[in-house]
Amino acid sequence: MLFILDPNKPDEQFPPVEQAEQEPDGLLAAGGDLSVPRLLSAYRSGIFPWYNEDQPILWWSPDPRTILYPEQLRISRSLRKSIRNCGFSLSINQAFPEVVTSCADPRPKQPDTWISRDMQQAYLELHRQGHAHSIEVWHQSELVGGLYGVSIGRVFFGESMFSRRDDASKIALVFLREKLISWGYQLIDCQVYSEHIISLGAEEIPRSTFCDLLTRWCNTEPHTNSWLLDSTTTRISTKEMGNG
Repeated sequence: MLFILDPNKPDEQFPPVEQAEQEPDGLLAAGGDLSVPRLLSAYRSGIFPWYNEDQPILWWSPDPRTILYPEQLRISRSLRKSIRNCGFSLSINQAFPEVVTSCADPRPKQPDTWISRDMQQAYLELHRQGHAHSIEVWHQSELVGGLYGVSIGRVFFGESMFSRRDDASKIALVFLREKLISWGYQLIDCQVYSEHIISLGAEEIPRSTFCDLLTRWCNTEPHTNSWLLDSTTTRISTKEMGNG
């Protein structure tokens, strides 16, 4: 039986993830709201919101879970060549609203989006409070790619990415990976399986293992003010990336 959350109780606890449906895989609860306390509680518990605009808020915790250990990101020869020659620059948290909006834009094979206006506003508030972050990829003054997600402890919960030039989103991920390793992060949550993310080195692990990792790493702080220290007006060239 699907658990119904009270929209007037943002501190309400989620049911145990073991109660999630097997079909559709991981559906755990409906309703509630997208307040910062509820979203942070969800992520810490291995739960995320995912729904269409004509649906109530739906909360998911699939089993298995798709994750990426930062050190295991696969960087192909062609991607390394692209990083050297693309002429892009990268930044952190310089255009968070624009990245979210771009991720929500319709795509050729995906005319609809799950990133509704309510979802966009929720993540903008998470960003304002220092919990959500973006990586931007620029070609001169044009935003050509990027990604965003939520950071708790030493875990980065990836939400979405976009690309308007070849390899732009992959380059954003490589840059994110470099930063996360330098800051002591241990895990990138990719939520659900896709051939694309698996080809980049992600893997599926049991939900119980994932939740154990969250218990450990969400409660371990990264290097002090990691995102703040690197969220400057400076952009770095892709040629400056180590990507090793």
